[in-house]
Amino acid sequence: MPSALRALVVDDHPMFRYGLSATLDAATGIEVVGEAAGGAAAVALAAALAPDVVVMDLNMPDLDGVEATRRIVSGDRHVGVLVLTMFDDDEFVFAAMRAGARGYLLKAARPQQVVRAVRAVGDGEAIFSPSIAARLLTYFDPGGRSRQEAFPELTSREREVLRLVAEGGGNGQIARTLVLSPKTVRNHVSNIIRKLHVADRNEAISKARQAGLAAETGQVGTQVPWPRDTAGRDHGNTEVDHQGGAPR
Repeated sequence: MPSALRALVVDDHPMFRYGLSATLDAATGIEVVGEAAGGAAAVALAAALAPDVVVMDLNMPDLDGVEATRRIVSGDRHVGVLVLTMFDDDEFVFAAMRAGARGYLLKAARPQQVVRAVRAVGDGEAIFSPSIAARLLTYFDPGGRSRQEAFPELTSREREVLRLVAEGGGNGQIARTLVLSPKTVRNHVSNIIRKLHVADRNEAISKARQAGLAAETGQVGTQVPWPRDTAGRDHGNTEVDHQGGAPR
């Protein structure tokens, strides 16, 4: 008889956590070996208990589920993480996948759906809520938008800002290029760093270049002075496009 699938349940809401643990314990072939109310405790328990599957909430006070997933998976690649959350935003789905999660299920799922998902993740399969699976198929369809769009969790404007950042543009230069205020550009950069779960601007640039969003040696443009007239007056500055050399 095969050994039971060892599960660790992580959620900061006690009633939900207890109910989920009871549901999994009652299922044939699944044993709940531990519970955690936060991400930091989940990382510690995963290292101590070596579960086969971690059922992970995302929104927790001490350490969010995405970072907890990343730490657990980096410590043991054999652990399968099933995200069970209320959030169906693409931002969270792709962040969890990048962190190493094998499955992503919404808390609206029925108990038996959760049990099946835990078993699937324990068997090394990937499983997602139907609505999320449909969106993923659209993203990764050769005719879909993912072939044209790196970082689908970003808005089109955020991808544009990231591309210009990766091409060497500063906030002021990007603001002029996109006809935005420098403050708006700074806000976009902050959102990009948060959504990509990177430490800083340099790490975001590295990710963008690795994804082919921008050439490593590219530049947004160079500020050059307008010619002065005979009276010595300066008519302002413009930018030169490096590809065509024309002012813009």
